[in-house]
Amino acid sequence: MTREPVTVRRAGAADVAAVREVGLRTWPATYTALAGADYVRTGLEQWWSVARTEQAIGAGRVLVAERDGAVVGMAAYTTDGDVLDLWRLYVVPEAHGTGAGRALMDAVLAGPARDLRVVRLAHMDGNTVARAFYERMGFVETHRSADEIGGPDNVWMERPVGP
Repeated sequence: MTREPVTVRRAGAADVAAVREVGLRTWPATYTALAGADYVRTGLEQWWSVARTEQAIGAGRVLVAERDGAVVGMAAYTTDGDVLDLWRLYVVPEAHGTGAGRALMDAVLAGPARDLRVVRLAHMDGNTVARAFYERMGFVETHRSADEIGGPDNVWMERPVGP
């Protein structure tokens, strides 16, 4: 059986549960070893609630990656002047290596960031998988800051929107 390619689209109201599911599945796998179970629980409650997810989707700031009819990843962003802040880009563990993360990043760059100057994001210090992915996508570290809920430092990265 041939798998369908990854497609990316803007999330709609019907995607709230699927977007939250991406967070509920990726956060424990990604952050428990780096920051502990309490950090994961707090982050999921604070940033992946139904209300917060509905708000971001309602504002048109969430993209989803789909494969074979299922949501396998998501990206959420805001803009600040000529900067796009990519707050979340997550792909469920079993879809790592399928091109879903690259498809999401390409969609962000070609869509919401298209007419902006730079894309900015942060990953948790010690998250070597995220860092390697972002470096492959052309991001470079700019600075570090304390994590607001007590995890390891945030490692901030940027890349220009153009080629």
